[in-house]
Amino acid sequence: MANHFHLNTPLLESVAMSKLVGTAVYLKMENSQPSGSFKIRGIGHLCQQMVRQSKGVVCASGGNAGMAAAYAARKMGVPATIVVPSSSPQLVVQRLQDQGATVKITGKVWDDANAEALRLAETEGLTFVPPFDHPLLWQGHGSMIAEVAASLGPGVKPGAVLLSVGGGGLLCGVIQGLKDVGWTDVPIVAMETVGAHCFNAAVKAGRLVTLDDITSEAKCLGAKTVCKKAFDYSQCNEQITIF
Repeated sequence: MANHFHLNTPLLESVAMSKLVGTAVYLKMENSQPSGSFKIRGIGHLCQQMVRQSKGVVCASGGNAGMAAAYAARKMGVPATIVVPSSSPQLVVQRLQDQGATVKITGKVWDDANAEALRLAETEGLTFVPPFDHPLLWQGHGSMIAEVAASLGPGVKPGAVLLSVGGGGLLCGVIQGLKDVGWTDVPIVAMETVGAHCFNAAVKAGRLVTLDDITSEAKCLGAKTVCKKAFDYSQCNEQITIF
C-alpha cells in the first residue's frame, strides 16, 4: 500500500502489563496514527480505492471511523459528511469539524446514525464509507500484523493477539493479517464492553443477533449487530476466544 495515509506505528513493551500477567506484553501504538486510531488503515485504504472520482464521502461514526474518513477525505480534497449519534461528545464533533467535515447528528446510537448515512449516500450520490464491514477495510487493517511481524523479526511470533471488538472490523483485519504472515495458529483474544456485546451475543446464540439497545458507558461507539464476516470467523476458527 504505497502512499497510504497511515503510519507504521511503534510496537512497545509494556513493563507494567508484562509484570501483571507474567509474560512479555507488547502494545501496538495505534493511538499515534494521524486520525488517532487504527481506523485510518482500513478507511484510508478504502477511500484510496473508491473515492477519487466521488462527489464526497459519508460515514456514520461515534468517533474514530469518522475521524479517519474525515482525515482521508481532507487529504484527497473531497467533502466529508460524518453522521454521529446524539450520544457523541461535543469534543468529537469539534474534532470532526476541525478536519473539515460536515457533521450531522442523528439518533441516539450508532445504528441510527448509520441508517441516515445510508440514506444520504443514496439520495445525494455520496460514497458510503462503512466503519467496519468491508473487505477493503479488513485488508487495510491487516497491515498492522505485517508491521508486528517485521518488528518482532524472523522466527518470532506472538503467543496471542488481544484486541477489542465493536463492529468486528479490527478482528477481521487481524485475522487477514495473521493469514498473510503465516500466523494462522496464533490465538486471538477478543474483548467486548458489557452493554455493547453484539459479538458475544451472536456467538452464544449461534447466529447473528441485534442487541435491543447499547447500554455501555460509551453508547456512541457500540454497534447493535456485529459484521457477518466476524461472526463467520467465530464459527469456523477455534483460535478465537471471546470475552
